[in-house]
Amino acid sequence: MIEPGHTFPSFEVGHFQISMFRGKFTKTSGRAMIDRAAKTGSVDIAIEAASVDIGNPRLNDHLKTKDFFNVEQFPVITYKADTVKFNGDAPASVEGNLTLLGVTRPVPLAINWVKCFQHPMFKKEVCGADAIGTFRRSDFGMKYGLPAHGDEITLRIQIEAVHD
Repeated sequence: MIEPGHTFPSFEVGHFQISMFRGKFTKTSGRAMIDRAAKTGSVDIAIEAASVDIGNPRLNDHLKTKDFFNVEQFPVITYKADTVKFNGDAPASVEGNLTLLGVTRPVPLAINWVKCFQHPMFKKEVCGADAIGTFRRSDFGMKYGLPAHGDEITLRIQIEAVHD
């Protein structure tokens, strides 16, 4: 089960081609599973769109409107994958689908690392992972401010999960 206090999907997007906005979502839930022996895995993450935080309250409010995440109509963003590809014994990528603004499209993520250990407080195995990919926001119908505000989004999902 995902540990929501340590799982924060984040994003980067260009701003007027002179700077980069970086933001994150602070409320997530879901599950992630890696079976290294069978070389399989899955990811099912639900992200509360209204938890977007770019570090500026005024911009956060704008990101919640119909111009961007339209949180009133689409309160949840999801990432779901049933395919984890391995490079030897190490998970290397996830082939999954992102649902944003009611549109579902494939967004593969490269896995930078997966690490597990016996957590001293939970008394269970806890695993962390870092995955990254890119997509075009216009492919999901988010076209406000193009081309001044970048179309390519870098999505990073940093996750911690507690073994059931």
